[in-house]
Amino acid sequence: MADFDIAIIGGGINGAGIARDAAGRGLRVLLVEQNDLGSGTSAASSKLIHGGLRYLEYGRFGLVRQALIEREVLLRIAPHLVRPLRLVLPVNRGLRSPWLMRFGLFLYDRIGGREVLPPSVRVDLSKDAAGEPLKPEFKEGFEFSDCWVDDARLVVANVLDAAERGATVRTRARITHVERADVWHCTLDSEGRRARMTARILINAAGPWIGQVAEHLLRLPEKLPLRLVKGSHIVVRRLFDHDRGYVLQNFDRRIVFALPFEGEYTLIGTTDREFSGEPSAVTTEPEEIDYLCAAVNAYFRPQIAPKDVVGVFAGVRALFDDGSPRPEKVTRDYRLILDQANGAAPALTVCGGKITTYRRLAEAVLHKLSHHVPDAPSWTANAPLPGGDFAPNGLDGLLQSVRAQWPFLSEGLARRLVRAYGTRIHAVLGAAQAMSDLGQNFGADLTAAEVQYLIEHEWARSANDILWRRTKCGLHMNQMQREALGAYLAVPRVRAAAG
Repeated sequence: MADFDIAIIGGGINGAGIARDAAGRGLRVLLVEQNDLGSGTSAASSKLIHGGLRYLEYGRFGLVRQALIEREVLLRIAPHLVRPLRLVLPVNRGLRSPWLMRFGLFLYDRIGGREVLPPSVRVDLSKDAAGEPLKPEFKEGFEFSDCWVDDARLVVANVLDAAERGATVRTRARITHVERADVWHCTLDSEGRRARMTARILINAAGPWIGQVAEHLLRLPEKLPLRLVKGSHIVVRRLFDHDRGYVLQNFDRRIVFALPFEGEYTLIGTTDREFSGEPSAVTTEPEEIDYLCAAVNAYFRPQIAPKDVVGVFAGVRALFDDGSPRPEKVTRDYRLILDQANGAAPALTVCGGKITTYRRLAEAVLHKLSHHVPDAPSWTANAPLPGGDFAPNGLDGLLQSVRAQWPFLSEGLARRLVRAYGTRIHAVLGAAQAMSDLGQNFGADLTAAEVQYLIEHEWARSANDILWRRTKCGLHMNQMQREALGAYLAVPRVRAAAG
């Protein structure tokens, strides 16, 4: 008998979702990630759980409908990581007409069975606070609902749930060699230590590396129909004081978001550019920064330039090549490519997908493999992710109870911890009765107690894992403070209990 029923290559959102779903169905699961969980494209998203309003223009009604349904599912099962966000869409009469925008929002409100989130409304930008940072020519607009997500923590929450349901998780590890027979015989290299294991099914969920894995590791006979598309974002100091975001129609008819980010900042993105090369070397090019600055400057009174950018990030999406002439028009829907020739052990490659629909993708994977694994019902739509076992509108109530139990926490710190860990905040704070009980404060109220929790339970190993993925504290710390965390981590301590 094989060691595992399923071995998954890739610890991004797709691999994490598949691991969770499969482990919850009683399958023996191995998840292998070459770096940190969610360290690739999954942590480089626009931080939105959304239907994709612009895809209606391309006729992708099925994709939008599925994403809108999933938007409220994720709001229910992860209310600490996913929260409602109102978006303002200013009317730009030189581009799309108001009646077309109104009709698109009419569909957006209705095709996904919206239940929790409020509907779209017309906004008088000459009177509403949302119009204050905009140029005076933008006098009307629309406001609608989508959701904000902590994308990297959503990945970790899925993997944590998978591990608690029996999955084996290996980060900083690679499957370096495979032999295919009635099962897969795999060599696993984990920081120089090699091990042999077998799996009945191998799933390639390596994101922008799926082509490399398919060709060089799995040696599949046919080349995958892939289109690599890069998306870049920039971060600047806050451009507006309210908590709504903006959807800006750009001069090339693309959409650019300007979103509240980490209290003090605005997140702007994204670009869509063809990409070739090694995905791990992806960077944000100067012309992309210029493009995003120009998109914002066309709408906002405060003008920005490359010198105002305090952070950038970019990710590469491996999309199914549907022949679209421009990268922004390539479908974001997923494709599952199953290779089971000559009765050999199956290999399934996951191509495309959106962070919003990762859970449905995982269900589709298990359905696709239903002839190879025991049949079991779908379950993830109604099972909260770790820390998410409270009502979608219960965040403020949870925050109040946390501050009553740990009154020494500032409101800002308590809110950050609740949004990161939900009801599992006790695992971070324990019996602490004062800030000093949480150990060294590295800056931005990131304490040794939280760092140790992340090491022991959430596979964090490096300063980057903690500062930019498990938290966003790095944005609020100076270089000396970030280096102090690195020095702390360099001292041998308790290794991650999760592996």
